Amino acid sequence: DVQLVESGGGSVQAGGSLRLSCVASEYTYNTYCMAWFRQAPGKVRERVAVIASDGSTDYADSVKGRFTISKDNDKTTLSLRMNNLKPEDTAKYTCAANKDCVTWYQGGYWGQGTQVTVS
Repeated sequence: DVQLVESGGGSVQAGGSLRLSCVASEYTYNTYCMAWFRQAPGKVRERVAVIASDGSTDYADSVKGRFTISKDNDKTTLSLRMNNLKPEDTAKYTCAANKDCVTWYQGGYWGQGTQVTVS
């Protein structure tokens, strides 16, 4: 199984920036679809950003223009750059890998998550 470990969360004031990282236990980024999800207390988990194996990206409307998903050159690190953070971005952010960009809850791999708090 693929192991995913996130880092980079923390507390920041509104308007600030954070960069989340997700390191995989094996080389996955050219064969798996990778994504960042988030879940706030009492809310449904939502997909924030996704990057397919061909490098194409997509974002939730709520973060477009502020967040950037990328694969680092070493092909083992997935990043999420978050700018102009808002209090409503407060959530636990989780990295995921899957064979496609649709069936995340049917066999996908998930990290433990990292908390982001914006005040």
